[in-house]
Amino acid sequence: MLNTKQIVVVVVVIVLIGSLLAQPIKGLVDKQEQNTTAAADESASSMFTLKSVSELAKQGINNSLAQEITAIEQQAEKAEGEDKISLLQTLADKWDDLAKPIPQGFIYKEMAEINPKLEYWVKSGDAFREGYTNLQDTAMASALNKMAIDSYEKALAMDSNNLAAKTGLGAALVTGSSNPMAGIALLREVVQADPKNLDANKTLGLFSMQSGQFDKAIERFKTVVEIKADAESYFYLAAAYEKIGQKSEAIAAYKKSKEIAADPTLSQYIDRQIEELSK
Repeated sequence: MLNTKQIVVVVVVIVLIGSLLAQPIKGLVDKQEQNTTAAADESASSMFTLKSVSELAKQGINNSLAQEITAIEQQAEKAEGEDKISLLQTLADKWDDLAKPIPQGFIYKEMAEINPKLEYWVKSGDAFREGYTNLQDTAMASALNKMAIDSYEKALAMDSNNLAAKTGLGAALVTGSSNPMAGIALLREVVQADPKNLDANKTLGLFSMQSGQFDKAIERFKTVVEIKADAESYFYLAAAYEKIGQKSEAIAAYKKSKEIAADPTLSQYIDRQIEELSK
């Protein structure tokens, strides 16, 4: 049986390809547009707090779970030191089980501010980055992107060679800064140091697809599925093959995605794609 996080991935991946290819990489769009929105983006980042995003996230869960989380939050507000860290970790785990990354980002940020650990800053950045990916609320997405960048930069200030922080910062810079090439450079540094780095290869693959470099995307996703085969990566690999007209390779990759996911919704979509490719 698929867990909550797997179900979210299956549902999102079906619509992601179209939206991915439709999104311009920030920094490659008109500079005047960036300047116009910069002030709004800056003010937006102060609009969101752990309390506000937690209340928003609770709207999507059942009442008993929401009450349980609220009770832990109240305990955490009164606690100090390691007791507070322990309660915040419990909260982060609760939100992780529910596939709600945005509150996790704020929680790990607070943990890092209490007890500055590289691990907390990286987890904060990762949660913020996961949270803003495919988020429809552009103001919140922009704010979370800035918070992700800040968290990763704080992690790298503690260890400038940390590959997880470099990968996260590279991805966040490409998707949300005015200098995407700086992000690409960081990701290439990671792959040069660790050619089998899963996250960096996957992120570079996604950016290759977004910029229409499907040959490069194929090489990245072939590396990804060699390291760790998953339905999402095979789906992207299939879509990239499809874009350059390699139908038999696309069909094979779609079938692998369907086999691994074992989800009726994704299977129906893939069956339609295979039917079209087989004509």
